[in-house]
Amino acid sequence: MVTGGMALVEVIGAFWSGSLALLSDGGHMATDAAALGLALFASRIAQRPPTQRASYGYARAEVLAAFVNALVLLGLVVFIAVEAVRRLLEPAPVAGATVLAIAIVGLLANLVSAWILSRVSSSMNTRGALLHVLSDVLGSVAAIIAGAVIVTTAWTPIDPILSIVVSLLILRSTWRLLAQSTGVLMEGVPAHLDYDAIGRALSRIAGITGVHDLHIWHMGSERVALSAHLSLADAAEWPVILARAQRLLLENYGIEHVTLQPAWPPPARFGDRRVIPIATNGEKR
Repeated sequence: MVTGGMALVEVIGAFWSGSLALLSDGGHMATDAAALGLALFASRIAQRPPTQRASYGYARAEVLAAFVNALVLLGLVVFIAVEAVRRLLEPAPVAGATVLAIAIVGLLANLVSAWILSRVSSSMNTRGALLHVLSDVLGSVAAIIAGAVIVTTAWTPIDPILSIVVSLLILRSTWRLLAQSTGVLMEGVPAHLDYDAIGRALSRIAGITGVHDLHIWHMGSERVALSAHLSLADAAEWPVILARAQRLLLENYGIEHVTLQPAWPPPARFGDRRVIPIATNGEKR
């Protein structure tokens, strides 16, 4: 409510004053209001238990929301950059005092929203929503500076120039969020885990002769899953080996959702020279 109401005030003030910095901040806050609503909806969906149709649950709803938020931010950055270049080529008058007053109120509203989000969970979805609000803070600061410069010097190019600077700052963080959420949706190996190191650690467990079909992926924004086939020297040792592998993955890597399948040398096949001749009438051939 705070973000949405302030966005409306800034957009109206931007058209009244002719400020691109204020318009970009207001437009950004409007998209943030939608992003925060999406984040809240996704966090509630993610808490639903698994079902027959969604056996893993709905944890990835938060990741999907973060991905959508990142795309919206990228679109906003492009819009601001294009409009800023147009304003530099065709300068327009800006009411600096109006920009300054509205931007200060917007900054206070954004700081309140950022403080609230910083006190909730640190999931990828929440970080995406917080990123939106923090970028709004930058936009408000830029609008304040632009308004102050225009009031004191009447130099209007500062308005689009600061808009471009803020866009570049937003772009850096947004790209990181987009890459992270895309990696989860594509079931890539979590960035904080070393795929080869985990494979080597499993292969060093006594009784394991090889590791293959190793897969590590995010089930949601935080929870990690792993599956692998483990070749064994002795099938009878499987219960002990399984317990050791599960303990290693949990204690060393924080992976608790583990699916491990044993494998061992296949038995001799019919017709293989290694087959022991079958006895006939109680006698060996």
